[in-house]
Amino acid sequence: MSEILTNGPSKERNAVRPEATRGVQFIPRVDIFETETELTLLADLPGVRPEDVDLNYEKGELTLQGSVRPRHEGRFLGQEYETGDFYRTFTIHESIDPSRITAECKNGVLTVHLPKSEAVRPRQIQVRGA
Repeated sequence: MSEILTNGPSKERNAVRPEATRGVQFIPRVDIFETETELTLLADLPGVRPEDVDLNYEKGELTLQGSVRPRHEGRFLGQEYETGDFYRTFTIHESIDPSRITAECKNGVLTVHLPKSEAVRPRQIQVRGA
């Protein structure tokens, strides 16, 4: 099932992607793992509130975008976390059930649950004796 979700912008989406007009646009780091029942996407978004995240599924693509607001006023002595707009697009295989996709944002991590449709889940078949 390694082709269920492909990372990165598609050629079609990349061509029509809006450009940022101010601030920095960056790509948040994402981990994706698979179980028998779903794929789970974990995106590191420190300082992002749930209302600052726009997550959409359309025509086989999951799009994550939003913005990270500056956290402090004044002069930074060191800064490793990026602020500004972020954007990621993932192509999703048709074996994912889009009607059951859920997401939550807590403690700087966005968790997206991508349940597999029943038809592609492995199942145990009972073998009966004659």
